[in-house]
Amino acid sequence: MAATGNGPLTGVRVVELAGIGPGPFAAMTLADLGADVVRVDRPGGAGLGIDPAHDLTNRNKRSVLIDLKTADGAARVLDLVERADVLIEGYRPGVAERLGLGPEECLGRNPRLVYGRMTGWGQEGPLAERAGHDIGYVAVTGALSMIGKAEEPPALPANLLGDYAGGSLYLVIGVLAALQHARTPGGTGQVVDAAIVDGTAHLTTMIHAMMAAGGWQDRRGSNLLDGGAPFYGSYETSDGQYMAVGALERRFYDEFIDLLGIADEVPARKDFDRWEELRDAVAARFRTKTRQEWTEIFDGSDACVAPVLSLREAPAHPHLAARATFTSHAGVTQPAPAPRFSVTPGSVRRPPARPGADTAEVTRDWELSGPHWEPGAPGPDPMP
Repeated sequence: MAATGNGPLTGVRVVELAGIGPGPFAAMTLADLGADVVRVDRPGGAGLGIDPAHDLTNRNKRSVLIDLKTADGAARVLDLVERADVLIEGYRPGVAERLGLGPEECLGRNPRLVYGRMTGWGQEGPLAERAGHDIGYVAVTGALSMIGKAEEPPALPANLLGDYAGGSLYLVIGVLAALQHARTPGGTGQVVDAAIVDGTAHLTTMIHAMMAAGGWQDRRGSNLLDGGAPFYGSYETSDGQYMAVGALERRFYDEFIDLLGIADEVPARKDFDRWEELRDAVAARFRTKTRQEWTEIFDGSDACVAPVLSLREAPAHPHLAARATFTSHAGVTQPAPAPRFSVTPGSVRRPPARPGADTAEVTRDWELSGPHWEPGAPGPDPMP
């Protein structure tokens, strides 16, 4: 069967109530996979002050500008909801309800709607009403405590672990599962409560299993995968760059120390009491050559060693370039949609949506009608 190039979610309509962080990224993921995502922007922007032309999390979307605090704001959104399959909102609990756009109103208008809610703390619980950011969410789940060196404060994984892994992607999973249910005979719409604390905690399932089995110590820098092992970590090179080592299995480890040139000089891999001696020897050896020199030495091997590249360097890596892991659209280099599909591949079809720029197009395509959708109807003008 020939590939369509439209994405597996072609035909799915999504309404995104503009926010920041994990909600927009979840909507972008759905859009990358072919969904028709209409972002409801509000006058003044969503809060981060990023030039909309550079906000890649709004690629592949279209935008309408609606002031939700006006008399017809909620009515206009409900018109979209009536024609949509999914709605995504990232407000604090109760805000959508106060705007007249809570689950009761939306599901009342469209019983098969999947209503996706993206929050840090969830819809209920002692902290549900409190403000928060990624660092706090991953802190209380125990995930942050695992990252970093034992003698240093926990290292911060940007906002990738909480906002996007524990938040956005769990919302996408929930939305797709609920959409499948809504489309089965007798299925209905429902609310998906995607809390970053829930998703991040779920990501630690394997670690909890290892801890219960006695194979993981509840302190960072002391375990096989958190930097405790000298053959799983990063090492500085002579030019101030770094190489990442993941030689866990014995055959990979043997190849690693052989190519590193220290096979006859270091203590046995399982001599745990001498791991610091082994770590020092590995570190000293890496400091004798540049990152590029070590990259060439380990190239083509199964030693599980890779150069630590910067964000700007990554797109040029030979493997990523060969796979087109990054793509260029409208002159901007950016990560390509993932994962990949053999018949219905996703693609970057549109640059980041400009707030309000697509109102006329959406009105036509979604067959919206009524006085508040007529050209020149009262309301905020599209932003430039």
